[in-house]
Amino acid sequence: MADTERYAQYERYEGGSAEAERLVFQRLAGEIMRVQVANRRASGAAGYERAFHAKAALGVENARLRFLDDLPPALTSGFAKAGAEYPATVRLSNASGVRGPDGAPDLHGVAVRVQVTGDESHDLLATSFPVSHARNAREFVAFAKAMAGARTPLQKAVGLFVKLPLAVGLGTASRMRRNVQAATRHTVNSLARETYWSRGAILWGEAGPVRYLLRPAVGGGAEPRPDRGDPNFLHTELAQRLSRGDVTFDLCVQRYVDERRTPVEDGSVEWKEAVSPPLPVARLTVPAQDITTAEARSAARRVEELTFNPWFTSEDFRPLGNLNRARKVAYEASAAQRQGTRFTSQEPLRNRVLGVPVGLAFRALNRYVPWHRLPLDASLLNLVFLRKALRRLNLIDTDVPEAPPRTQSVPVPVDERLRTSRSYDGTYNDLSAPKMGAVGAAFGRNLAPVYRPDLFDTPNPVTVSRRLLTRESFVPATSLNVLAAAWIQFQVHDWVNHRRYPEGGKTVEVPLPPGGGTWVNHPNGPEENVMRFAENEGVEPPGDRPPILFGNTASHWWDGSEVYGGDERTAKSLREPDGGARLLLDAGHIPVDRTGIPITGFKDNWWMGLSAMHTLFAREHNTVCDALRAEYPSMSEERIYHTARLVVSALIAKIHTVEWTPAILATKAIDVGLRTNWDGPPRNWLNQLGLWLLESHSLTGIPKTLPDHHGAPYSLTEDFVTVYRMHPLIPDDYELREHHFGQRLETVGFHDIQGTAAESQIRKTGLANTLYSFGIAHPGAITLHNYPKSLTRFQREGEIIDLSVVDLVRTRRRGVPRYNDFRAGLHKERIRRFEDLTREPETLARLKDVYRTVDEIDTVVGLFAENPPTGFGFSDTAFRIFILMATRRLQSDRFLNVDYRPEIYTPLGIDWVEKGGMKSVVLRHCPDLAGLLPREASAFAPWRPVPPTENGASHADS
Repeated sequence: MADTERYAQYERYEGGSAEAERLVFQRLAGEIMRVQVANRRASGAAGYERAFHAKAALGVENARLRFLDDLPPALTSGFAKAGAEYPATVRLSNASGVRGPDGAPDLHGVAVRVQVTGDESHDLLATSFPVSHARNAREFVAFAKAMAGARTPLQKAVGLFVKLPLAVGLGTASRMRRNVQAATRHTVNSLARETYWSRGAILWGEAGPVRYLLRPAVGGGAEPRPDRGDPNFLHTELAQRLSRGDVTFDLCVQRYVDERRTPVEDGSVEWKEAVSPPLPVARLTVPAQDITTAEARSAARRVEELTFNPWFTSEDFRPLGNLNRARKVAYEASAAQRQGTRFTSQEPLRNRVLGVPVGLAFRALNRYVPWHRLPLDASLLNLVFLRKALRRLNLIDTDVPEAPPRTQSVPVPVDERLRTSRSYDGTYNDLSAPKMGAVGAAFGRNLAPVYRPDLFDTPNPVTVSRRLLTRESFVPATSLNVLAAAWIQFQVHDWVNHRRYPEGGKTVEVPLPPGGGTWVNHPNGPEENVMRFAENEGVEPPGDRPPILFGNTASHWWDGSEVYGGDERTAKSLREPDGGARLLLDAGHIPVDRTGIPITGFKDNWWMGLSAMHTLFAREHNTVCDALRAEYPSMSEERIYHTARLVVSALIAKIHTVEWTPAILATKAIDVGLRTNWDGPPRNWLNQLGLWLLESHSLTGIPKTLPDHHGAPYSLTEDFVTVYRMHPLIPDDYELREHHFGQRLETVGFHDIQGTAAESQIRKTGLANTLYSFGIAHPGAITLHNYPKSLTRFQREGEIIDLSVVDLVRTRRRGVPRYNDFRAGLHKERIRRFEDLTREPETLARLKDVYRTVDEIDTVVGLFAENPPTGFGFSDTAFRIFILMATRRLQSDRFLNVDYRPEIYTPLGIDWVEKGGMKSVVLRHCPDLAGLLPREASAFAPWRPVPPTENGASHADS
């Protein structure tokens, strides 16, 4: 019988499916973490405790579990073998989530880890009452919330008689109270003489479901009564008992009879011994010892650091039932918060209460007045509520879910180095979910994907490109310089990259429209009537899902991988020999291989602007290394390298947040809003009061908050990739000028400064002259009819492609909704006529000619056609993806919030980021440019051009 069939016959999933139940349990796990927060606040503890069983009376590593020599064959399975003996770790505890005196009414528990081999272990957890007070996980969490932080009799009474009935109803609350009162009425003098029941069922190999219990082994004489005035008398009593002899328990199992008398799903029903007698199978022995020695105390501390979970076992002993299934995610979350690898922060009640009517008011207002036309303070608050709505409705988890839950081995402890350094491939950024956001992790979604193979070529993407995208005359973006275009490509290379099939592999074929001529797909290739280019390699989706899941070959984190590489081998190859901390440079420039290809972290689509950015930040890394070495002489080269990477990556994130983005979205609200993301809101009482009342989480900059994924594992999204298709920024030709005297050096086309030509050109021109030339030139505007001609016939990896056609095809095939559905999914009103998108006569006529209906308009076309808010370099629809994902990239990344601190970055590193910016980076490496940078604007605004002098000499730096 298959594993799933073995337990499916006994279980019933809440919501009708394992997947629906998983979503419920994820929410409940978050509630358990908030219970920990309340308990910590009530107890005043320095750190988080276990959500339950916080106070241990005993923790030992030298126990033994031995199965009986005459173990019945029916109960022999897996590690349960006649006469087999295994080392075990044992923890005995009080059940409350708040530490209190041992004499207070409470349940008690035992956790046992049986170590079978280095890879196999089994966790057994049991409590000192035969049944749970809760039938299922919902009731269990409701009870935990009602009692969270309750320490005094009055607080406990309020929890039991007020909060609990409000959460579960009077009848259920009454039943739960009776169970709890019966369980805690019993006077406990020694945890060695208590019986502990599993309360939930587990599989026991082919024997099927069982519940197990640990009861004191028969024997022992009269026992002295402990000193109950001692708040820790249970520990003291165990110490005295173990100093005299062993403490032993018999492990017994009760076998499943039928669903009525021995239910699997209802944890509140006792399996009566008259119905299912306990059958002894093994003996647990805690050997006599002195648990007061330094060695024993050290062992107890190690036991306290352990995380126990009934799912740390094998499939033959899989936990069963609703409560047990919930325990997997709840225990994982609780343990992760306790160990500082996962975080939670609760929205204040005032924000939750006031946020509802204010959010509704803004929604109603925006039907008539968009956010960007409101007064500054109102528009900032409007953006706060827009972002909250987007977080709630537009973060779709594309991870393949673990539903139903699976057993697992005990997780390997996190490498301590990963707590203070970024990994090479993006793993372990979230220490509780190591693969989140790593290289290979799937792109998420902001909108439900639309998979329509029948519309892949409708309308013909070549027609769309030639009629609506291709540049006819250059339209400049006069508020920006070309460095802004180079910068965003530099960033996108860090964030996203879809793997393509290698040459000769699977391809996409796009038929040329009638009368559309022919196309040459490869250098020296034949003329054909189709465009052909490499298809993206997808991730095989589970079940019957359409094939629209793709992995990111870059990490999703803001970690500078375009400079440092996305794997250990690449990263180490870019460093100076013998493990040096500095990056390899060739006379201050990116080194190249024998073919002229740059040696750097990410080199696709290489051109001179990209080279300038890589050169600048490779130099910056080396300068940070030198500063760290001088300030901290005892720091190792390895530590210097990783600290410098943290500093440079954070500086890049800050520059993008507070400089590049306000430059391309040039409005006061965006400038203030994004600086608030980093530094907190302006010192303005109205802003401060508004945020305190409505969104207090924004009262500090994100670097001073805790990581928050907002209900979905962190990833960048396919929709995010779509809105960052900003190729119109690239000009087709460039005038390279000398920065001292303003003399023209030469005029070049894009093809003259891309690919293998880029590095020779930047060396000839010099970095300072390159930055100056791009600083005084304008990029293209992000609009229709402005796609660079040089990218419509572009050679890449043995292919000749029209990148504008590729952009359209990729977006369609990846299931990104068409423009009208895209904007509606982002809570904007649908357009009903072509005139709702543009009134420009020629564009309007072409749209009507290319598309049959407004619902057919391609996403990229609609985003370029849309009339943006005043000052914006791209559309308000695209901005909605931005406002959601821009803060998410900061908020999810622990190295940009909870671990953005001097202990990790060093005080010098934090100071470097806080005082640094694009101007300081430019001037550190090209100080002669000081007088040319904008006085009041960012480095991405147009620079001051030097008037050419008649006799000025050309000069190029190295």
